Amino acid sequence: MDVLELFDEHHGALFRFAYRLTGSAADAEDIVQTCFLELLRPGCSYDPKRAPVRTWLFGVVRNQALKRFRQKPASDTLDIPGGANGPSPEQQVLRSEIEEVVRRAVLTLPEVQREVLILAHYEQMPLTEIASILDIEIGAVKSRLQRARVSLRETLAAYAPNVEQNHE
Repeated sequence: MDVLELFDEHHGALFRFAYRLTGSAADAEDIVQTCFLELLRPGCSYDPKRAPVRTWLFGVVRNQALKRFRQKPASDTLDIPGGANGPSPEQQVLRSEIEEVVRRAVLTLPEVQREVLILAHYEQMPLTEIASILDIEIGAVKSRLQRARVSLRETLAAYAPNVEQNHE
């Protein structure tokens, strides 16, 4: 198992996951580095018989993000790297504002809903893999994902007042 190859292959997805959990690019980068340093540590807890390395890496990132979340209070300001690519400056600003609103809404979700939503929507992981990473039943993943989507729909409804609400 070459850590550099694993880093190249998984860094982007792990960073996005950590960033979406924490709302901070600096924290996300620290978390991902900690995750890969864990692989180099003697007595590393990774066991290929128990889970694929990708699942283990996402689990370590999740645990590190949770640890940081408990150590410092949530901030009202987000560290938003980069800009949106749009054909005009006005569209770039609008897209950036919408992305910020969605990021803030995601960050307001309860922790258990936020992590499931991020893994399912942004990382496009299968529900079975999410269940494995979070060490919960697939039914709990589905339930948390549904609640997260309903909460986001309600939170973001003010930004799309003409969109019909489909509550079940």
